[in-house]
Amino acid sequence: MADLKEEINKRRTFAIISHPDAGKTTLTEKFLLYGGAINLAGSVKGKKTAKHAVSDWMEIEKQRGISVTSSVLQFEYDGYCINILDTPGHQDFSEDTYRTLMAADSAVMVIDASKGVEAQTKKLFKVCLLRNIPIFTFINKMDRDANDPFELMDEIESVLGITTCPMNWPIGSGKEFRGVYDRRAKHVTTFTAFANGQKEVASENLAVDSPELLGMVGDELFQTLQDDIELLDGASAEFDIEKVSHGKQTPVFFGSALTNFGIEIFLNYFLEMTSHPLPRKSDAGEISPFDKDFSAFVFKIQANMNKAHRDRIAFMRICSGKFEAGMDVYHVQGKKKLKLSQPQQLMAQERKILDEAYAGDIIGVFDPGIFSIGDTISVPGKNFAYEGIPTFAPEHFAKVRQVDTMKRKQFIKGVSQIAQEGAIQIFQEYNTGMEEIIVGVVGVLQFDVLKFRLENEYGVEIRMDAMPHEYIRWVTSPDTDVARINGTSDMKRIKDLKGNPLLLFIHEWAVNTVLDKNKGLELSEFGRW
Repeated sequence: MADLKEEINKRRTFAIISHPDAGKTTLTEKFLLYGGAINLAGSVKGKKTAKHAVSDWMEIEKQRGISVTSSVLQFEYDGYCINILDTPGHQDFSEDTYRTLMAADSAVMVIDASKGVEAQTKKLFKVCLLRNIPIFTFINKMDRDANDPFELMDEIESVLGITTCPMNWPIGSGKEFRGVYDRRAKHVTTFTAFANGQKEVASENLAVDSPELLGMVGDELFQTLQDDIELLDGASAEFDIEKVSHGKQTPVFFGSALTNFGIEIFLNYFLEMTSHPLPRKSDAGEISPFDKDFSAFVFKIQANMNKAHRDRIAFMRICSGKFEAGMDVYHVQGKKKLKLSQPQQLMAQERKILDEAYAGDIIGVFDPGIFSIGDTISVPGKNFAYEGIPTFAPEHFAKVRQVDTMKRKQFIKGVSQIAQEGAIQIFQEYNTGMEEIIVGVVGVLQFDVLKFRLENEYGVEIRMDAMPHEYIRWVTSPDTDVARINGTSDMKRIKDLKGNPLLLFIHEWAVNTVLDKNKGLELSEFGRW
């Protein structure tokens, strides 16, 4: 039992969130670099490096230079076992990010120093607030011209409604960026950029009032730093770990992921301030991570991570106890006992078969098609289910069919598997088959990914016709005969792959009109995995 507690206490599982292009994937790479998991960091879009980021493994990600799917990365650092969940920044893939945040115990929020709090950052921050998880802020790209640090603090507080506590402070920005002042250690760490940020950098610690620092940064930056320190000590909020742990205060760090300025300092403080894996809510009450019985939930499914093998991986967050390869487990939703096949630890698309894993870890298991997002896995005899993961209402719809009717089998398999991953939602009109389907997505870029993946992974060319409908509602009132609903002219009756009835509308007013016309009818904006 002592070993179990010790192993779980070592775990830190967090997600990295940001607006597109704030440098999130680059920061992830640098964590791996300092953790020794890689020895040469790749830039997602950088022209100076020939590598792609480790966490961007899909072909479309390498071509476009964006992250479109969450990836899982595990490495050891300074006695900790770290699980990083790198999420898509692009708003069109916010569903994947939402599900990933359900598997994290804390979040690192990356903000571009020249742009401040952007639209997608606000959305993702709200998702974090739903679970009150700790949020740590890394203000990135200080190696470029940046906004005033005090203005950035004010913006975070006013726009996101969370108090800030700067843990370090930048000296200059852009070409004048010289390093960061550590407020707790009361010294300045200077950096020397090397190899375009592909390797760790040499750093030097100097006293804040030392002649060496004055000689390095010059009179103006030296005096600005002294004034800033006086203002910070007098006016900024005191660090409160209790508020941080409940998502009420965010520790703020400055640096540059591209050049490695401030990365190691941030990582060390972050690991010290975050906690071991947190308890999880279930229909049997709260489940402690230190409970000796293994349990987990599925938060992501990814097909074709290895195109040659046409495989499908279910990502599970272990919530309690210890997992051992070969052990019997119980699939709660499937109501059957099974063994998890080929349990793997992941480094993006690279994998290592594992013998054991603990609460807080993310494992991937081979899925023959039995798992769904939100499923609970436990030990036999423990029949409880973790809270389900809400599914977003799609906002864009298109009719989709295969061009070559001889490839119907591949078409159905492809769209079904991609839908089970949660990247798209599939619907059918009542009384029709799968010859033509309706695809719903949260963001239009998901249509491009669907088209690309069907052609690239399944060899199927498709034709898509955009639909004018923008509003979808799940029919939740029991015993409702969908065929008899008194609808509007723009209303379309559809069903999802599980046979659940839904209604599609072009105009929002039509939703209220249909509710008024049909007493007792109940409609919901959310489904549930």
